[in-house]
Amino acid sequence: MSDKSLVHSVYDGIEEHDNHLPNWWLFILWTSIVFSVGYWFWFHIAEAGPGQLDEYAAETAEVAKRAADNTPVSDDMLLALAQDPASLDSGKQVFQANCAACHGAQGQGLIGPNLTDANWLHGGAPMAIHRVVAEGVVAKGMPAWERTLGAERVKAVTAYLLTLKGTNAPGGKAPQGEPEQP
Repeated sequence: MSDKSLVHSVYDGIEEHDNHLPNWWLFILWTSIVFSVGYWFWFHIAEAGPGQLDEYAAETAEVAKRAADNTPVSDDMLLALAQDPASLDSGKQVFQANCAACHGAQGQGLIGPNLTDANWLHGGAPMAIHRVVAEGVVAKGMPAWERTLGAERVKAVTAYLLTLKGTNAPGGKAPQGEPEQP
């Protein structure tokens, strides 16, 4: 048999042979067709799965819920959190994991200042404490924790610190800063 019988056409000296498509290519083609028909039926005809608008609505609702939960920080809000047992437990866990290395397990002060006495370096008001925890005092070695912990955990640890204030833990570091004015 001659090679010329397999030639389908010749144009500008280029021979086109009548070869079959490779099996791997045909498998991908038919799999894609079957998948697209199944996808079209599942999402557009049967509406069994969530559509794009449903997913968008769910994501928008989640963002709105998080925005509603993320109320602005105020003295009153922090004092209210200091009365909430769940928030205090969360704040204590965060304190023990991140702050106790410098401030001591009871807030009595080690490398960092004593958090249980009446003296405060940067103010003892709830918002002042929150600002120091969130933004840190880099010049004195206190890191900013808000990026690491997130806003909710910073609020919880601030609430916990408010409960430590004035407890005068034993073995505490000498008072530093100015006494808090009532």
